[in-house]
Amino acid sequence: MSTPQAGILQPLPPLARYLSFSLQPDSDVSAGLAALQAVVDGERTVAGIGLAPVTALGKKVAGLKPFPPLNGPGVELPSTPFALWLWLRGEDRGELLHRARHIEEALAPVFQLEESWDAFKHDGGRDLSGYEDGTENPTDDAAVEAAIAADGSSFVAVQRWIHDFRRLEAMAPEERDDCIGRRRSDNEELDDAPASAHVKRTAQESFSPEAFVLRRSLPWAEGRDAGLMFVAFGHTLDAFQAQMRRMVGLEDGIVDALFRFTRPLSGSYFWCPPMSNGKLDLSRLQD
Repeated sequence: MSTPQAGILQPLPPLARYLSFSLQPDSDVSAGLAALQAVVDGERTVAGIGLAPVTALGKKVAGLKPFPPLNGPGVELPSTPFALWLWLRGEDRGELLHRARHIEEALAPVFQLEESWDAFKHDGGRDLSGYEDGTENPTDDAAVEAAIAADGSSFVAVQRWIHDFRRLEAMAPEERDDCIGRRRSDNEELDDAPASAHVKRTAQESFSPEAFVLRRSLPWAEGRDAGLMFVAFGHTLDAFQAQMRRMVGLEDGIVDALFRFTRPLSGSYFWCPPMSNGKLDLSRLQD
């Protein structure tokens, strides 16, 4: 019996490392996926597979599609496809470093590491802006319903957002709260928040059909740059895509106020296979 990758539904870890890989031309994709099965346990290391290896095998995964670049008034969501994405969860940065090294070696030469980003839990689960992240996340059975398909698989949308802290800190506290739609001090939703407030743009129950996702985002920092690694799991990619279209104003012309101090640098979709007998169940990609 197939089950979800356990790390998808578990609480956020103190530390994480995200690895994104490309597919080397004319490589043995089947051998690469066999190596992937040997290094992914679904709990400490969660895996998402992009379109490139699926297409190279001549297979299809229903629901897996390219990340669409979206443009709205003054905003842009880039599309940065990758063949493979790994979420390494842990508590020790050194251990994550060495695990990432060994995984990179195991997956070469089929998969080539393109990006590696360290992330961390901040102030009990707050974004670096100071606001709580994922307040409206579904829990328990609702989380499973939102994130996991009937066969135990999932899909994940991944974006790396970079914050402009100078712009954020130049705002008055009330102006910042209006951007989010919540008070930073107590996380209470504002009754009179403007239509552009992030919580109004992404209220999951306000879509038809409802657009619930399971957010598993963490802050990242590299040198002077920092922001949020936005990670949203769903039983399909439709809910995430509906939220993004509304955020950039394609639904009603109102752009999410979040873009006043942050913007995405990347955007990718992946299929997260279920687990079977302790290994990734890749039967959909095998003859």
